[in-house]
Amino acid sequence: MVAIMSDHRYPSRLPAVAAALALAVLFGGNALAQGSAGKAAAFFVCHGYGCEYRTKVLIGPTDAERLAAIFAGSASSAQAERDSIRKAVSLFEERSTSAIGIRDDARSQFGEGRIKGQMDCIDESTNTHGFLLYLQKAGVLHHHAVLANSSRGLFVDGRYPHATAVIKDKETGEIFAVDSWFEPGGGPPDIMLLSEWKKRGVMGER
Repeated sequence: MVAIMSDHRYPSRLPAVAAALALAVLFGGNALAQGSAGKAAAFFVCHGYGCEYRTKVLIGPTDAERLAAIFAGSASSAQAERDSIRKAVSLFEERSTSAIGIRDDARSQFGEGRIKGQMDCIDESTNTHGFLLYLQKAGVLHHHAVLANSSRGLFVDGRYPHATAVIKDKETGEIFAVDSWFEPGGGPPDIMLLSEWKKRGVMGER
């Protein structure tokens, strides 16, 4: 069960970075399997570009069971866990767009700032980061740790500034981008080495 609770709008003067840092994630229960105990996790999902709006989304027992099924067996390897993370982020985005009532377009479309439901990379990376923290606290990430978001692009290098959520392989030390910006809401995120992700983006390259 996912329920929309309320919409909140940030003052337009609030910088995007500060808006991203303002994301609040409230955890209920210590493991996904405990979702059946009736506790829910609440997320304030950003949308509208630069976290202009926030919608409270609840991940209930049924969703927790689905997530537990996604991660069943994923502890066998880091690659299996990353595959599960990709599926889990897709599910979370489906739930988020359902709660908001609008499916966002792929990438950031010019002219869609301050439009509810549409997400830029600040919204996407902030939401993904919060959800990954939930998975980490739930104890299903055996091979990875959630790191702070990362960015690339400075305009002068031919790349538009872009942000992504980040995870680290605890065994190899490799760092991966978890980038859900290129797909519409519910699409699978790109998961690749952060070093490779940092090289991309020239002229909008994926």
